[in-house]
Amino acid sequence: MPLRSTLILSAVVVVLASAGTLALASKRIAAEQASFQAGASGGPRCVPQTLNRSAALPGTGLSVSPLPDSYDASAATQISLLGQPASAIGAVHVSGSRTGSHPGKLLAYSQGDGASFVPSMPFAQGETVTVRGTVTVAGHAQPFAYRFTVAYQSPIDYSASATPHVPHDYNEMQHFHTRPELEAPALVVTKRTSGESGGDIFAAPYAGPGPSGPMIFEEDGALVWFHPLPHGTEATDLQVQELGGQPVLTWWQGRIPPQGFGQGEEIVDNDAYQEIGHVRAGNGYLADLHEFHITPQGTAVLTVFDPIDCDLSAVGGPSRSAVTDSSFQEIDIKTGLVRREWNSLDHVALDESYSSPAGASSEWPFDFFHLNSIDQLADGRTLISARNTSALYELDTASGQVLSHIGGRHSTVKLARGAATAYQHDAKVLANGEISVFDNGGVPKVHSQSRGLVLAIDAKTDTDSVIAEYDHGAPPLLAGSQGDVQTLEDGNVFIGWGAEPYFSEYSAGGELLYDVHMHGSYQSYRGFRFPWTGAPAEPPAVAAARAGGGTDVYASWDGDTRTATWQVLAGPSPSQLAAVASAPRGDFETTIATPAAESYVAVQALDSAGEVIGTSRTIPG
Repeated sequence: MPLRSTLILSAVVVVLASAGTLALASKRIAAEQASFQAGASGGPRCVPQTLNRSAALPGTGLSVSPLPDSYDASAATQISLLGQPASAIGAVHVSGSRTGSHPGKLLAYSQGDGASFVPSMPFAQGETVTVRGTVTVAGHAQPFAYRFTVAYQSPIDYSASATPHVPHDYNEMQHFHTRPELEAPALVVTKRTSGESGGDIFAAPYAGPGPSGPMIFEEDGALVWFHPLPHGTEATDLQVQELGGQPVLTWWQGRIPPQGFGQGEEIVDNDAYQEIGHVRAGNGYLADLHEFHITPQGTAVLTVFDPIDCDLSAVGGPSRSAVTDSSFQEIDIKTGLVRREWNSLDHVALDESYSSPAGASSEWPFDFFHLNSIDQLADGRTLISARNTSALYELDTASGQVLSHIGGRHSTVKLARGAATAYQHDAKVLANGEISVFDNGGVPKVHSQSRGLVLAIDAKTDTDSVIAEYDHGAPPLLAGSQGDVQTLEDGNVFIGWGAEPYFSEYSAGGELLYDVHMHGSYQSYRGFRFPWTGAPAEPPAVAAARAGGGTDVYASWDGDTRTATWQVLAGPSPSQLAAVASAPRGDFETTIATPAAESYVAVQALDSAGEVIGTSRTIPG
């Protein structure tokens, strides 16, 4: 059954009908401003006086961010006004309590349903910002006003890396004559059956002895594509998405500090592995590693982690400390503007966390929520997962308000036996309304092993039931972090085990159909299976070595999925080459022996029809 979608609205901002009420509201804002500032005996306030307020301004058709009466805005924030055409929004005036009036530009979203006011200079940390304007509704200009407070950023040193140093182990990596720099993780396939789905497997290994980077491989473990990144740069969440009606590769790339979130950007490549775009977080933030979705409307949904100073004494933490506000943004890809921003501190109480604030500091903020997945649905709901509250949350997308808690300390859904998740990741609403989720079960250890889980919610009774669960069996896997569950078109289920470097496919009934793992210390935040056709823009690679009376020629083409046969061209000079040998494409690198020693060689890639689709450079034989 679908999740319940009862809309909860609360009128939490004053919508002004006249100049007189505008003046009264201004006096109220000034009178309340003192309560928005830090107290003398502790750190700044970071949570609003009333949780889970609505982003919707009553009577205007607008949803706004930063959230009215919130305390966690960025100094570099835009003022997002979503829900009415930009032409209907006017007379926007923005003023900081310390920095005064902020001129700026009102820039329209390419979707035609709103605009962001982009100030020409940043706000001051700790100041209260007042926003006023008008919106024309049914031919009448309706004034509005609200305010928010800018957070104090926590002074974290991000130079350290959370990725451990692992000694170089030659046997944990693949090695190629043609591309020695492509030291992708070695793969071990332990189970294959005829029932598995088609397509390649997508991962982004890191934390091993070799370079990190996005990687595609075939069912038999043969490498298709690997993109090694510089030391200290990591990748997560490689997958196939659609942009402008075309398939694209997307992944997050950046740094992972010890605090456990990402600082980077989203990369978009075409099927030739050419970078066609970056998607960056807005409002002065860097994109986090946990989630990135491209929507059919030309927007992108991504996560942001923002450590800010906060008085945590109310929940047993230090009064001068910090908290990580995990958030998500919807970005207009064409303009880069922030259409909406949702912040965990505005909607979920700090005491819902299973993490402790006791040892929190400015350098190690209290990570109370840890948002790790976002599923923004066409019906106006959004499902999110928070690791550190062990709960899923159903949101009303427009208002941002939490409609229901599934699991955690204050579940509004009655959980069936075996349905409670612990430190889970990757919650998605399936086509039939059921929910898939990767239930980590630790760390700390709550379950004996991690599992893929499918739940059904009865909207009438607010109860759930377990439809299916998938564990690894032998060896049992307990992934302390990361992981995902992907339901495939044929009903099979593909699981990436996160901190445990395994990838598995199951039938809908729970039979293990396919299993593969990377060696040793590697991890991959998620793992997916997708159909994919790669046509690299760069030419094939070639290497050669004398072998007895002939030449061994090595051929590869990083990322190509079309080559069926390799043909060797050879001759006495680079300008005098002829075909002398051929061989079916093998694994990533194919070895072709020539009948005689050759002075110069090159290779050609032929597709299944025998057409030449790529030719390497010519090298000495």
